[in-house]
Amino acid sequence: MTMSEEATVRVLHNPSRDFTTLPARRGGADAAPPGEAPLDLIVALRRSGTDGLHMTAFRPGERSPRTRIHHAYLTASATAVLRTAGRLRTTWRDLFVRHQLVDGDGTAVAGYPLADAADLTPYAADAELLTTELAREGQYLLDRLLAGENHEVREFRAHLLGVLGGEEGLRISFDSDLHLPWPMLAVETPDAPHAFSGFLGYRHQVEQTGASYPMIQGEVAPRRLPAASLNTDVALAQVGRAPQVRKLLEERATLTVRTQSAALLSALSDAVLDDDIMYFWCHGRFVDNGSQHPHLAVKLSDERCIDADLILRERTRHRGSTDAIFRPFVLLNACHAGQAASSPELEHLGRALVDMGACGVLGSQIEIPQSFAAEYAYAFLDLYLGSGLTAGEITMALVHRFAREFSNPLALTYTLHCGIDSRLETTR
Repeated sequence: MTMSEEATVRVLHNPSRDFTTLPARRGGADAAPPGEAPLDLIVALRRSGTDGLHMTAFRPGERSPRTRIHHAYLTASATAVLRTAGRLRTTWRDLFVRHQLVDGDGTAVAGYPLADAADLTPYAADAELLTTELAREGQYLLDRLLAGENHEVREFRAHLLGVLGGEEGLRISFDSDLHLPWPMLAVETPDAPHAFSGFLGYRHQVEQTGASYPMIQGEVAPRRLPAASLNTDVALAQVGRAPQVRKLLEERATLTVRTQSAALLSALSDAVLDDDIMYFWCHGRFVDNGSQHPHLAVKLSDERCIDADLILRERTRHRGSTDAIFRPFVLLNACHAGQAASSPELEHLGRALVDMGACGVLGSQIEIPQSFAAEYAYAFLDLYLGSGLTAGEITMALVHRFAREFSNPLALTYTLHCGIDSRLETTR
């Protein structure tokens, strides 16, 4: 080789990993990371001052107005919006889940038929009327959030409602300081063929974000079978499709079953808890913590309640450690488990799990009927374990499926806390 020739250099080993703690890309150092399509809309809702709200809407790849991005200081207060959101959740429970039929004399028939089964086609007419009313309630919350007649709010409202009510199938992230039931909000669709058409969770893939920056974790190669855990109360083992859900997890994953809080807390305290899927099939409740705001907690077979603080207590010690692994997709199938406590400042389970590394959390916003919860879990896990679809694609697909096949709107109550792009990677 002469001095004028360029030497060809090929790196065979890179022990410093370029002096970075970021995990290696799948497929080797030179392989591109698996790409996801960019989000179609990012909406940021921030507290402003004591009780104010500021909202921004941004469409990646789309030119903003010449003078500014789309944003506005809202006239609605955070307190009023949270109160209306609580009213929406309660209305779904009282109007739909606890709906009673009446006999020929106008007397209520005992029982709640819309809560007894996932398939509501025998009550399709009642379900349609109630769903129409729930859509109006969802519109009301969105109207309250965007209310105001000053120029800034009017222009912002027109833009945002135009996007939400326009092209369907968008991938939308609501990065919000307030935990709102976004899929249950609705836009007006006067020419729509059915009552479901206006709900954001029917029209689009929707997630709520707003957690801390993702933790840096070591890389783990895909495996032939995913690791899954069933965290459950044994009293629910035979409810609805619960036996089929367990069988599904046993057949398609390496399954760990935890029925006691001690086992769950012990697993959470380990640096490595490498579940791909954590499924909670248990009870959720608000428990007294000595303040005016109760904490949200879940309970397995024993009496100990597991709240966000317990999860943080066990895993915070591993925060920042590149040797720690905790990145499951979590399905919280417990009453209220997706919902924040009555004070928006309190940590809730979904936020705590995401802050500690979970790639996404899916939970219901209301006290969900057990029969529907088990049916939804089976449908979601069947697709997540076998279709290659993302959690965002699956949640939207299930809203459509339950609406079309069962005349049931309750899939709209399941909200993604992060995780719109979460999908299962295996070597199969």
